[in-house]
Amino acid sequence: MVGRAAQVIYTSPKYKQRGEVGELLLHIILRQVFNTIPAISKYFFKDASNDTVKGFDAVHVVATATTLELWLGEAKFYDDIGQAISKVITSLQSHADRDYLRAEFAAITNKIDDAWPHSERLKKLIHPGTSLDEVFDAMCVPVLLTYDSPAIAAHESVTRAFQTAFENEVLAHRDTFAGKALPKKLRIHLFLLPMKAKADLLAQFDAKLKTCQAIL
Repeated sequence: MVGRAAQVIYTSPKYKQRGEVGELLLHIILRQVFNTIPAISKYFFKDASNDTVKGFDAVHVVATATTLELWLGEAKFYDDIGQAISKVITSLQSHADRDYLRAEFAAITNKIDDAWPHSERLKKLIHPGTSLDEVFDAMCVPVLLTYDSPAIAAHESVTRAFQTAFENEVLAHRDTFAGKALPKKLRIHLFLLPMKAKADLLAQFDAKLKTCQAIL
């Protein structure tokens, strides 16, 4: 089971430009911080293991007895924060386009398992007959941006100097993001994930993935 699941992610040796790690990190953050429920798994619908699946990087919901929030996530797994912000702004502007959303909703509807407890409520929310204004009111867009952090690279332990540098760095990037031309209709949750070295994380992930794939 683990081996087959690992095969679906990717099998290519050219792993350095792949974004699956960012998508998995976003999934974990949404589940642990906001207790979201995955609506569909994009990996399940891959035609081949090395394909990249277009569309939103996460499709989750937050459900109560009376409401259903749709969480459509975007992850940019980069080592440069400037590039990550630039790329995600373009993606967010696409997300706010009505024709784009309708096309994405149609794709999502086709992938929803009818046996899933929230299937009917989600299908109703993203139905073509539902006003997009109503959808926007019930939609959140979580954004995960990663980058190699100078503050982390410059310190070996959690000291007061590190805490100050780290906080200043993160808040500066948050302000840069907030100052961009963000679509007004979207309710955006920003997650910044500073790393010491994206390349190291990718290499370790790839090694673990290959180990899991060898179980088959």
